Amino acid sequence: MKAQEGASPLDEIDLELLAVLTRDADITNKALATRLGLAESTCAHRVRALRTRGIIRDTRIRVDEAALGFPLQAIIKVRLANHTGPKVIALFDALVGIPRVLQVFHVAGVDDFLVHVAVQDATALRDIVLEHITIHPVVRGTETQLVFELRDGSGLLPR
Repeated sequence: MKAQEGASPLDEIDLELLAVLTRDADITNKALATRLGLAESTCAHRVRALRTRGIIRDTRIRVDEAALGFPLQAIIKVRLANHTGPKVIALFDALVGIPRVLQVFHVAGVDDFLVHVAVQDATALRDIVLEHITIHPVVRGTETQLVFELRDGSGLLPR
């Protein structure tokens, strides 16, 4: 859900709620209310409103890919031969549906898509490229970069 256009701007309490939730998404409403000095009902109402407005898009857990048997991560750069709207959308849909794909970015520049994957080994990485990406006629070429380490950035809100 996208944030509603014309919706009221975020106030200081909204920003404080979001700052805590982006660091600790599974915090209880009671603990969140206590931390911010709000009534529990007010806190719950505000979080619900942020969800309804599309400011909070979802809540997820993050897993350790290596612990699940997928220790090798890579970014596959995908370049297109042509950029007709329906073909680009169809490829985007196909890319996000590939097993072991973590994220897909549609980008501007020399490359058209960046596909972040986690796989068990180099053979599985090769198979994704050959069996799922280069089979599309709109794909002109790919380039794969191994991810040595991944760290989170500081984010949008102050810590």
